[in-house]
Amino acid sequence: MLSTATLRTIGLDVGTKTIGVAVSDELGLAAHPRRTLARLGDAKDVAAIAAVVAEEGAERVVVGLPLTLAGEIGPMAKRVLALCAALEKHLTVPVETWDERFSTAGATRALLEGDASRARRKQVIDKQAAAFILQGWLDARRSG
Repeated sequence: MLSTATLRTIGLDVGTKTIGVAVSDELGLAAHPRRTLARLGDAKDVAAIAAVVAEEGAERVVVGLPLTLAGEIGPMAKRVLALCAALEKHLTVPVETWDERFSTAGATRALLEGDASRARRKQVIDKQAAAFILQGWLDARRSG
């Protein structure tokens, strides 16, 4: 069980055009969608993520790893791992990956259940997917 000393964690959903960002509460119980960053190349992406980490006072970054349905590392997962390696070199906080299979589908389902319009879903899907990834990580940590 996590103590009340749990610190803020950033969750990332890395796509080809954008990066969805979510942030945990201080207790590590809930993930909250925060923003979407435009992909501008690894160096600029790392700088933007570092700024979010500093702004939020985060002590950890969890990056969704898009494994194939068979659980293997495909081309997109390799790109995400390259970004993670760049983050690890630049950030002073730990960077972890979390299996993100079905995160976009789960986030879309939640938005549909909330009756979000197609235009609204398009605006928020990346940060919702980041929250879905981070919430899975938080729940797994809590359950041991």
